[in-house]
Parts: sequence; structure tokens; C-alpha cells
Amino acid sequence: MSLLEVSNLRKTFDERVAVDDVSFHVDAGEVFGLLGPNGAGKSTTMMMVSGLLSADSGTVKIDGRNFSPDDRKLRAELGVVPQDLAIYVDLSARENLNFFGRLYGLRGEVLKQRVERALDQVGLTGRAGDLVGKYSGGMKRRLNFGVALLHNPRILILDEPTVGVDPQSRAHLLDCVRELSREGIAAIYASHYMEEVQAICHRAAVMDQGKILASDTLPALLGCMKSELVLRVAPPSKRLVDDLAQLADVAVETAGEVMTVTVAENGVTDPEPAMAAHGREAALAKGTPAANPARRVAAPRQATSPGGAALSSTLARILELLEEHEVRLLGVETREPNLERLFLELTGSRLRD
Repeated sequence: MSLLEVSNLRKTFDERVAVDDVSFHVDAGEVFGLLGPNGAGKSTTMMMVSGLLSADSGTVKIDGRNFSPDDRKLRAELGVVPQDLAIYVDLSARENLNFFGRLYGLRGEVLKQRVERALDQVGLTGRAGDLVGKYSGGMKRRLNFGVALLHNPRILILDEPTVGVDPQSRAHLLDCVRELSREGIAAIYASHYMEEVQAICHRAAVMDQGKILASDTLPALLGCMKSELVLRVAPPSKRLVDDLAQLADVAVETAGEVMTVTVAENGVTDPEPAMAAHGREAALAKGTPAANPARRVAAPRQATSPGGAALSSTLARILELLEEHEVRLLGVETREPNLERLFLELTGSRLRD
């Protein structure tokens, strides 16, 4: 049984469906990433999970028990780090922590120990007596995080906890999440920073327009991506485009005077022999998102594109065509599998307000 189970959550505002049948679970010690563009429904989902917003339907269970905002005991299992800072700038860090600790019901020596531990966890012991209004943005974010740790929660809900912070503060906060995970604390981590999710999360879900589009372990999500080798050539030629279009797993895009030729391959294959045969140097990338992945990705997709020999043959043929049409190879780009490319494949790359 998972520590946190979210089942079929739904929330509408007037006629707009903000969250539509969202389900996921988080185990003890697991960091679960929640990715999505602005307006995807991430914050609304996390507010319902934390009891700050009532759901139209669906359930949230903590340790097998139905969670209600009125259940103070279960609410104490949650530590919430909101996207907007929830601290007082006219108080010191220690005064902020003492204030929120008393709201959690902490008193006396226990409160003192928890405050000092939280200051140490977020690296603010040396500045504990300074007014928060004089803090940098990163220090304020760290204090915001520390408030959520005071009452020893078993589940952390982190909504964009590193927005606008300096690299040192970001690294410290990520280390805090890792350490808490090792201590058995579960966490939901919503972020726009794909590299953060890829660095600390055990599983992740991509959310858009109120729905979960894909959810699985990071290796499984990245295993759904094809490999990619990108060649930039110039000048573009319609005849060359027509010839390249006849090759399997090759896509061509033209922008101005530069044409991009993309070769997809689902295995990790070294194309260097084929490139070296024509006096070129290249390295194969390892990731392109597969088209239209299933909403629930259960396992890495099996390779369906050509193997290494076929890829080398394709590259050799492309280079032959470049020479035949007297088109110059400007460069070769290699790409690694990453969540950002999967995210854009699932949600689209166009701006939406």
C-alpha cells in the first residue's frame, strides 16, 4: 500500500475543467515529479491533495485512510511548500519558524529543537536572527522550505520550490529533498525545471489540460524516446528533399537557407564508420520522443526502427546524396534522451496563455 494514493480527482471552475480524472500514488521515500505547462492543473491538483481546495470528486488517501481537510491528524502528515512565499519579511528566520511551529502545536524544548534543526537543514543557522526582508530570493525560498519541515511530515508537497533561486540555493534544496527521501519521506515535486525532476525524482507524470498524459519511472519514460542524429546542411534543394524522403526514419525540415535532416533510431549505435567513410565526424544522439506515447507508459518501448547496420547504411546514403547534389554538411548535432524533449512532444511546443 502506498503512503499517498490519489484517485480520480476532478475539479471544475464554472465550465472549465481544471483537473480531469487524475490518479497517481507516492510510496514512502519516493520523489514523484509532476510536470506540466502553466495552466495544466498541477497547482490545483496539489491544493486538493493538501486539503487547501475541495475536489468535485475523487479521493485522497494517506496511509490507507481517506483524507479530509477537517482531519487534523492526517493534515499533520503533510508538509506544504507553496509556490508563493508564505513567510513574514518583518520577522527573522527564527521568529518565523517559532511562529509557524506554534501553529503546528509545538511548544517548549521540542519547538526549540525543531527550529534549530530546520535552520540547519536549509542552511540558515548563521543568518537566523536577520530580518527575512533582507534575505536574498534563494534564502527566502530555503526558509519557505524549512517551515514545512518543522512538524516532521511524512509527505512533502513541493510546488515549484526553486523558482528564481541562485544555483547554490537550488543545489542545497535538491540535496535536502534527496536526504529527506533517504529518511523515508515521500514527496510530490512540481517543477518547470526538467533537469531537477530528472536529477531527483524516481517517477514522474506529465500533465496537461487537467489530465495525466504519461506516468512512469524515469527510465521507462525515456525508454519511449527514439534516438536522433541531426545533420544541418545548406543550401536546401527540393530534389535532395525528395530523395531523402524516400529513406526510412528520416525527417527533413527547411528553414531559410539551412535544411535539417533528422535520422531516428531506437537503439544506441555508433555511426562513426559510415561518417568516417566520407571524411566526416559525428556521434549518435540517444533520444527523440516517440510519437503519441500512451497515457500510461508501462515499460520502455521495444526497438522497431533499423538496427546498427541499417542506421550506418542510412547515414552513408545521406552523405552520398549530399555529395551528389553538391550540398554542404554544416554540422552534426547529437541529443541525449531527456524529459524536456518528451515534455514538448506530449504537450506541444507552441506558447499558450
